[in-house]
Amino acid sequence: MSDSANILIVDDNVSQCKTMAFIMQRKGYTVSIAENGPQAIEMVEKQPFDIIFMDIKMPLMNGVEAYKRIKKIRPDTKVMMMTAYAVEDLVQQALEEGAFGIIYKPIDIEKILELVETARQNNEGALILVVDDDPSTCTTLKNILIKKGFRVGIAHTGEEAIETAGQETYDIIFIDMKLPTLNGLETYLAIKKVNPRAVAVMMTGYRQEMAELVETALYNNAYACLYKPLNMKEMLNLTNEILERKKEKKDG
Repeated sequence: MSDSANILIVDDNVSQCKTMAFIMQRKGYTVSIAENGPQAIEMVEKQPFDIIFMDIKMPLMNGVEAYKRIKKIRPDTKVMMMTAYAVEDLVQQALEEGAFGIIYKPIDIEKILELVETARQNNEGALILVVDDDPSTCTTLKNILIKKGFRVGIAHTGEEAIETAGQETYDIIFIDMKLPTLNGLETYLAIKKVNPRAVAVMMTGYRQEMAELVETALYNNAYACLYKPLNMKEMLNLTNEILERKKEKKDG
């Protein structure tokens, strides 16, 4: 991206668009406004935008449909969805389609600016390993993470994960707690011996049954635990948070 990001705000609330545009322009960004999905699509056809802030609930065409159309025209554009409504099915759909993130209204302008900078920073190429014996979970996570620009490996067993982690230095490892033969905790502790700096995020759909193992993993410096069914927004936020912290440590 260029130093002055080119931003498009898409929202049928014109006053909110103007407020966001005014603040972003003062920060040096180039900002355009569209009041609905079809208008946004027409603008994107004429010129590329680095980042698009897209309201989900709009007349004529909802934000997810507009985003799908825009993605076909400009696949590399980063899109942040915005909503004040409980439209979790659309939010989930947007994230699965590769939207960069979700912002809930009322809009926190400082948070918006942070997200702009995060989107502009090059975390692309980070290496992530997903360890889960459920192939569909692995495929879903891999597809979503690849769309974000990450490189992703998959392991279906603890043994496979340990071997894979010994061959590559992964930035983040998502590990299911309930694996065949070796459980997630045993897998994580073994990976730590191979790569002490590995950042692990534990996953489980068995909150009570796995509570003790999760607690032990966290005690041994696992970064966090995500509970299934996975919240993709939470997972992506956690991924970016981990990478930001690693970057800060490296820069420091």
